[in-house]
Amino acid sequence: MKHIIKEIILENQNSALPSLIKRNITIELNLKMIVSLVGARRSGKTYILYDLISQLKHKGISKENILFLNFEDERLNLTTNDLDLIIQAYTELFPDIELNTVYFFFDEIQNVDDWEKFVRRIFDTKSRNIFITGSNSKLLSTEIATALRGRTITYEIYPLSFSEYLLFNNVKQDLYPQKNKSTIIHYFEKFLTNGGFPEIVFFDDRIRIKILQQYYNVMIFRDIVERYQVSNIDALRFLIKKMFASVTKPFSVNKTYNDLKSLGYKISNKYLYSYFTYCNDSYLSQSVNKFDFSEIRQAKSEKKTYIIDTGLLSAIEFSISKNKGKLLENLVFLEFLKSNKDIYYFKHNYECDFIIHSNGDYLPVQVSYDIHNTKTKERELNGLIEACQYLKSDKGLIITFDQEENIKHNSIDIDVIPAYKYFLTKEKK
Repeated sequence: MKHIIKEIILENQNSALPSLIKRNITIELNLKMIVSLVGARRSGKTYILYDLISQLKHKGISKENILFLNFEDERLNLTTNDLDLIIQAYTELFPDIELNTVYFFFDEIQNVDDWEKFVRRIFDTKSRNIFITGSNSKLLSTEIATALRGRTITYEIYPLSFSEYLLFNNVKQDLYPQKNKSTIIHYFEKFLTNGGFPEIVFFDDRIRIKILQQYYNVMIFRDIVERYQVSNIDALRFLIKKMFASVTKPFSVNKTYNDLKSLGYKISNKYLYSYFTYCNDSYLSQSVNKFDFSEIRQAKSEKKTYIIDTGLLSAIEFSISKNKGKLLENLVFLEFLKSNKDIYYFKHNYECDFIIHSNGDYLPVQVSYDIHNTKTKERELNGLIEACQYLKSDKGLIITFDQEENIKHNSIDIDVIPAYKYFLTKEKK
């Protein structure tokens, strides 16, 4: 195994880096902390590591001072006891290099049990230049909080935002020349259906759907079934299909349990709740609490669930692939998530899709693909106005596909704005 590790270290040092498109993510190289990148599988974490390695080389750091290992490599079938072989292999290859000058890059390290103790030992005794990635949010909580507390800074990496999607398609983010605005709208339509996983940007529809379906299966089996040793795979699949079908609505695990029971499945309710948590931890889905000033009531509320990418959603749940309204709401949720906003939904007499909390302010947001219909417009305004009054907010927002206006209701100022415009302009301020 040590010989294999040596081969992989040298192979990675001598391989040319792939061509890179810069993401809208800035990560410092010399923080002297463990830098953790966590997020959905195939969201671009590995390429961000490649970008950091490229930056180091431009700064004059030699390739021998860079150790990169991808723990998805089937040759690295390591156990906890094997991890020290990495240090042994490197020091035998480069006995004259001081380990405190070495940059360690460990990709998808959660594949090895007790990885965090190994990383902490390297940080405490050998090098402060450590970068790790993982496809599970437990890297953010249990594992990091207990073993790496105070030693790490964490970045969550998601599929491309809309502005990054335009960057990948070489489209200028300028809305004023009409021709360029039309191009932006064209790519927004594609982004809405195809999603933002970086790899699929360059494939046609037929291949794109196959790749996304493969992502879906790998997420289920590698990131959920294998990691959590799920035995009732049929029940897990049933739960996930229900989550996909009910996206944008409050999702009831208990109702899903009753549905399974009526179909003859034997499974404990508590296991289904665990499966639901696994889906969120693995970045297949993300959940939103109902807004309440009481954090306890918030935590106990029924969750609305969104899928981590609209392309994944439309490739798996064909009933939604043509439902532009649901896709737009899921997309808007993801754009807010990628900009690190606190997100809730609101429901009293009426419903408001989102309450966005940022810098102490609350912004009620409705999402509607089209509000030309009088009844649709009235429904969206009722929910938005009730949320504004409840929160004592004088501003509200309706995000549409391509409609724009300003509405005054008593003291409430309501902007109606297309999603592509909002997330290319307002969100940058």
